[in-house]
Amino acid sequence: GSGPARETSSTQDSGGIGEHPAKSGAAAAGRPSRNVHAGPAVRKLARETGVDLGAVPPSGPKDRILKEDVHAHIKQRMEQPAAAGGGGAPDLPEIDFSEFGPVERDELNKLRKVAARNLHRSWVTIPHVTQFDEADITELEAFRKSQNKALEKEGVKLTMLAFLVQACARALRKFPRVNSSLEPSGEALILKDYVHIGIAVDTPNGLVVPVLRDADKKGLSQIATEIGELAAKARDRKLSPADMKGATFSISSLGGIGGTAFTPIVNWPEVAILGVSRSDTKPVWDGNAFQPRLMLPLSFSYDHRVIDGADAARFTTYLSGLLGDMRRALL
Repeated sequence: GSGPARETSSTQDSGGIGEHPAKSGAAAAGRPSRNVHAGPAVRKLARETGVDLGAVPPSGPKDRILKEDVHAHIKQRMEQPAAAGGGGAPDLPEIDFSEFGPVERDELNKLRKVAARNLHRSWVTIPHVTQFDEADITELEAFRKSQNKALEKEGVKLTMLAFLVQACARALRKFPRVNSSLEPSGEALILKDYVHIGIAVDTPNGLVVPVLRDADKKGLSQIATEIGELAAKARDRKLSPADMKGATFSISSLGGIGGTAFTPIVNWPEVAILGVSRSDTKPVWDGNAFQPRLMLPLSFSYDHRVIDGADAARFTTYLSGLLGDMRRALL
């Protein structure tokens, strides 16, 4: 699993998992395989989810295809058993677990069901690779604590997550491919001239990913304040669908819980995600002696169709450098 950040835009409808791989040239390019009656919004939805409108049964007036028809088609394809040899998951046998001892059936809520579909879509359609790194945050943590005392009167609490958001925003500007999306046809990248970062939030109802918009244009105090507001809305179940759409990159932080590293799943249609684990004091060689340094583990998962290993290593190296000395962000 991916930890908190895997429920990428948990309100997003699931995509075209289960679509037959042998589409026509038109369908593969994002065009219907036959003439259809559908509006621009429906055609856009089909392109984003990789659905061939020529295969969608219409329910609107004069055989017009509606958004509901696309969603129903996607659901039907996902629930359909994978064709033999089609590369999908094989049918799993039904098992009566009560044969081995007492059991209890716990129905998943709607949020978790949608998240599961999104996770599955991302896992089976994106070739994942995870780059691991560490950032020396010794000085950054000392600075964070000192500034928190000064900002207490203003009601602002700086968390390490706020620094991570600002550093990631800077890194995304330097590495624009990490801030892109791959067209469903695989023919081109959509490079985005905005930086909206999804922040995974753990709630009693499940994991959600509200989006902090224009992170590259905001200071630390504003970022920290907005993270707090989004987290509160998430816990109170007051997030709107708009609050969870449009992210260009996601951060899944498990530092407050534990662990040393993990492999987060990319939030489609994003092409990368940063996982953050618990920081730990380690002996680091400075050339003369070992010094105690506070090290933050980073797990950077990416779509290998868009980002190669060398660029992924450059990204995490740059990000680690920023976290090691945030003054570099001024350069």
